[in-house]
Amino acid sequence: MKYEATIGLETHVMQKTNTKMFCSCKYEYGAEPNTHVCPTCLGYPGALPVMNEKAIELICKAGLLLGCEINPYSKWDRKNYFYPDMAKNYQITQADEPLCLGGEVTVEVEGEMKTFTLERIHQEENAAKNTHVAGASLVDYNRAGTALMEIVSDPCMSSASDALAYMTHVKQVMQYGGISNCDQEKGQMRSDVNVSVKPVGQKELGAKVEIKNMNSFAFIQDAIEYEIDRQISVLESGGTVVQETRGYNPDRGETFTQRTKENAHDYRYFPEPDLMPVKVSKEQVEQWRSELPEMPAQRRVRYVEQLGLPEYDAGVLTASMDVSDWFEETMKHTKNAKAVSNFIMGEMLRLLSEQGLSIADSKVTPQKLAEIIALIDAKAISTGGGKQIFETIFNEGGDPAAIMEAKGLAQVSDDSALEGWADEAIANNPKPVEEYKAGNPASINFLMGQVMKASRGKANPGAVMQMLKQKLDA
Repeated sequence: MKYEATIGLETHVMQKTNTKMFCSCKYEYGAEPNTHVCPTCLGYPGALPVMNEKAIELICKAGLLLGCEINPYSKWDRKNYFYPDMAKNYQITQADEPLCLGGEVTVEVEGEMKTFTLERIHQEENAAKNTHVAGASLVDYNRAGTALMEIVSDPCMSSASDALAYMTHVKQVMQYGGISNCDQEKGQMRSDVNVSVKPVGQKELGAKVEIKNMNSFAFIQDAIEYEIDRQISVLESGGTVVQETRGYNPDRGETFTQRTKENAHDYRYFPEPDLMPVKVSKEQVEQWRSELPEMPAQRRVRYVEQLGLPEYDAGVLTASMDVSDWFEETMKHTKNAKAVSNFIMGEMLRLLSEQGLSIADSKVTPQKLAEIIALIDAKAISTGGGKQIFETIFNEGGDPAAIMEAKGLAQVSDDSALEGWADEAIANNPKPVEEYKAGNPASINFLMGQVMKASRGKANPGAVMQMLKQKLDA
């Protein structure tokens, strides 16, 4: 029997707000534990919440970017549970009247365009961070109460590849839209993954298994693939898949049971009495819509149509907002888009990967790359010399022109110097000379290589080729 999987994602995204969702405390990743707290986010009796207007704006803009309908009326609810990460013993969230309804994501998955639909996006507050050590659990309430939105997809994906493409698109939209940095290592983007398996053709979905708190795309992919195989194995052996919540152990590459359906929480939702409902006018929605920035797909089209870049280059450059912004800044200092693209895709991304850095850490600034390209365009240095200068600045810093002089990378175009190297190459290599004159034009490339070798790469290749042809064709 053949089986098919059904997958849905609940993705939690921390918004870029200066203060928490319902109080004025700031949030600073890595700050000394329990220093950015107040009576409200610590759940003291009598402390009242106040809505963060910026968070409402950001979630609505996220909804617009993902094709959602902005709900003109939404309200707040209390999700009751007793756990150390929520000092109030309840979380303020939106149970049945969320801010954003519907929506969809269209992405390419293994060469095929697919559309995945959303159920909703709702606003809530974040929980504290628990750290479990030998014999104890530590709680840092700095994160408690920060603005958090949950993007809930429909159960509309069928493979780990679908989920990965969906997540990648959502992350890009959140970053380009200024909604969130989506730094997964800092817990700014994490997902609960729902997976079920059923025989092909069966309408009724199989038992849903939820894999909690996944903060890595690689882990999400591995967990989904493992869980699909596990559920199929259970069914093929005559067993029954149990609806449950599972965790994922990346060291073992396996999911494991956390709690079953019978022990699942009953959150006892009820309306939040301390907050008024949220009403969003059509005029406000249109104002936010007019403020939406350029998205990756729009940048890709612009790079191809206006800058003349290949589609492949445009795709690489826009895959990361930091890289794309760096490219944009460089283009303010040069008009040679292809040269900028080549340096970023080649030298920059290679060196960043080798040294585990982000592009913001690079000593090569957009202005310095533009200066290197200007030297190449002026034929002052070769492309290879430009790459040497780039790597030197990346590792040590410095000025392109000064490094060119210090390393003796200036390109030679003087006819007298070139003529000497060309005459030497022709005199010492009679065979390729004869082959060229006999009608094999490719033989000149060997002579070209000899000139470049003799000049230690300093000879201007174009000028060398022209001089060799003049001498051989005479």
